[in-house]
Amino acid sequence: MLFLAQVTSFKCGGFAIGFSTSHTTFDGLSFKTFLDNIAALAAKKPLAVTPCHDRNLLAARSPPRVTFPHPEMLKLNDLPNSNIFEASTEQLQFKVFKLTSKDITKLKEEAKNSIVGDTATRVTGFNVITAHIWRCKALSCDDDNNPNKSSTILYAVDIRSRLDPPLPKSYTGNAVLTAYATATCRELEEWPFMKLVEKVSEGATRMTNDYARSIIDWGEINKGFPNGEVLVSSWWRLGFEEVEYPWGKPKYCCPVVYHRKDIILLFPPGDGGGDGVSIIVALPPKEMDKFYGLFNEFLGV
Repeated sequence: MLFLAQVTSFKCGGFAIGFSTSHTTFDGLSFKTFLDNIAALAAKKPLAVTPCHDRNLLAARSPPRVTFPHPEMLKLNDLPNSNIFEASTEQLQFKVFKLTSKDITKLKEEAKNSIVGDTATRVTGFNVITAHIWRCKALSCDDDNNPNKSSTILYAVDIRSRLDPPLPKSYTGNAVLTAYATATCRELEEWPFMKLVEKVSEGATRMTNDYARSIIDWGEINKGFPNGEVLVSSWWRLGFEEVEYPWGKPKYCCPVVYHRKDIILLFPPGDGGGDGVSIIVALPPKEMDKFYGLFNEFLGV
């Protein structure tokens, strides 16, 4: 399936539009372009953006050249019985956690106040939120309390501007790769918060043109999957809620809740929700209780 849309009308006169697509067709940024073009066509206007569909721009090199180790990838033949992209058969609880703009500022201040030595790391909202989620998720799933247990977090990085030459801004396809950071449970619990933020930031910094091309070539040779314990997928600032349709902007945009306990979703807080972020988490009840406690404890609530 490349694309599916469903419109549900309500008695009040409102309606919801649901979309399901293949990630090879769109990533988040190109889906925003798609929505802008839908809005333009619905208003009987020209396309807002003329999409670039040239998939050769992200083709593997000939011959492929894997020039970096890629622990964030796993060959298909080496996949465990379950992976982060598979729906869980466990009973899961769902919660939407909220971080206000004040909470995010508080996390940034915690990071800046725990700097040891010199650092060039930018303390961004995404970096501190991801670091906060990482330690909560890893420690909530550490049933055997093994301080040496390793945890790898994955998150998407847009490579359009990181390639040489850069992709056209109108590139419509999947132009994201997964960055990663790895630490033990002991480190996640004991390190200064800034150290975790630095580890998250390093994942994106690592994604240069050469590194990205190496991953693409790795995929051509090995046919594998991203490999980690948790994936943070951010819809936070993609702008879906800013699309201006003839009938107005959406009141609310969010992912559909699904049974993937190792994928955590960030999205805007909704109409009138300010500059904070909403976080969808789905976990077994025992792990959810631990995650909830750690989320508030590390936030100082």
